[in-house]
Amino acid sequence: MTSMTQSQLREFKMPDVGEGLTEAEILKWYVQPGDEVTDGQAVCEVETAKAAVELPIPFTGVVRELRYAEGTTVDVGQVIIAVEVGGSGEAPAPEAPAAQPAAESGEEAPKGRQPVLVGYGVAESSTKRRPRKAPASRPEPAAAAVQAELNGSAAPAAPAAPAPVVPAPAAPAGARPLAKPPVRKLAKDLGVDLATVTPTGPDGIITREDVHAAAAPAAAPQAPAAPAAPAPVPAPAQAPAAPVAAPAPGARETRIPVKGVRKMTAQAMVGSAFTAPHVTEFVTVDVTRTMRLVEELKANPDEYGLPAGMRVNPLLLIAKAVLVAIRRNPDVNAAWDEANQEIVLKHYVNLGIAAATPRGLIVPNIKDAHDKTLPELSASLAELVSTAREGKTSPGDMQGGTITITNVGVFGVDTGTPILNPGESAILALGAIKLQPWVHKGKVKPRQVTTLALSFDHRLIDGELGSKFLADIASILEQPKRLITWN
Repeated sequence: MTSMTQSQLREFKMPDVGEGLTEAEILKWYVQPGDEVTDGQAVCEVETAKAAVELPIPFTGVVRELRYAEGTTVDVGQVIIAVEVGGSGEAPAPEAPAAQPAAESGEEAPKGRQPVLVGYGVAESSTKRRPRKAPASRPEPAAAAVQAELNGSAAPAAPAAPAPVVPAPAAPAGARPLAKPPVRKLAKDLGVDLATVTPTGPDGIITREDVHAAAAPAAAPQAPAAPAAPAPVPAPAQAPAAPVAAPAPGARETRIPVKGVRKMTAQAMVGSAFTAPHVTEFVTVDVTRTMRLVEELKANPDEYGLPAGMRVNPLLLIAKAVLVAIRRNPDVNAAWDEANQEIVLKHYVNLGIAAATPRGLIVPNIKDAHDKTLPELSASLAELVSTAREGKTSPGDMQGGTITITNVGVFGVDTGTPILNPGESAILALGAIKLQPWVHKGKVKPRQVTTLALSFDHRLIDGELGSKFLADIASILEQPKRLITWN
């Protein structure tokens, strides 16, 4: 009776999760009225103009009202959810004897928190998570279906759920499995459906160990499938186009709202195209030796002192070639400061990789790529690709880029004239690598050939500097031993 009189309604407002952005779209609610929530639990996924993030709620209680429906764009500062909590800021728990010692233990109250991106953790909480009521219908987030298709691991993941031999199911039918945001991110990275995981944590919470245990049986069937993907140049973050609703019978037009990442991309591209004077140069190059080196590094990593399991692909060597060419031509790595009328030479390289995702084009970048060894660069590329495919690239990962690579060849395109990412000095487009007749050592032979296109800001890079930079990249790809001799 006392807990009821002390209860109060707490309102959670849309935070600024996009570094100064003024609005966000609610993509998916993870809770419904009547559900119990705990401090730090993700209650919804929202999309800003820069990225999709999960929002953790900063208190514990019972959901009473969702103020906005999925698909609604909400201004920062507007109340999006109301939760009934106890007078002390904790949920009333008269029926939870296990929670009593925790309340009397004198533990320090949780420190202040701020909204965080999925997978990057939240402040610790002294409250214990309790099972939530299962709503009548709770579809899994749409991103799960996209991730399953991209990873190609949805089918093998099913056997990882040992339902017939587990005494209790992982979660009631229709309920969202209990797991903290970092654990959910790990499950997505490994292609594990949380609904199939048996929880071992307190009060039915899925732990990291549970996810790893569920992923282990699925790893074996995936191993033989690796050689079955013979892509000449893998996409940096290839993803299917965003689904569009089927047009009504007889409809002559379909209108698609422009918002979120796609809206920001459109604005940025218009601004870049009409601000920076673009120049594009092209070179066609024989990359047979580079492709041969890729295969050698894959087959014999120990011979080259590379760690086992390191991902080697043409994009990795192309990225390294760009970094070496920047070292030889440092003036290309610059930015234009309009306010101060200055050219800012940058002594670091944040290497951008253009990525096509279901939410539109994004350009995350590898911070301080110039300082990374080949294995470190490989690991950074793999992490960037995985995060971009999930649609979970953080705003910080897309800021501060200096030079970008875009792989149009994965779509079978020979070349293009890419538009600069705003604030950057150059962007390199990699065309399709394919066998073509080529004069090699005085004879016409079939060779692996591609066309590179370099667009650059002519305020920063003149024709001579741009030509030297592009020629150096081409020379390295033609003779990859220059990665060592020029380094």
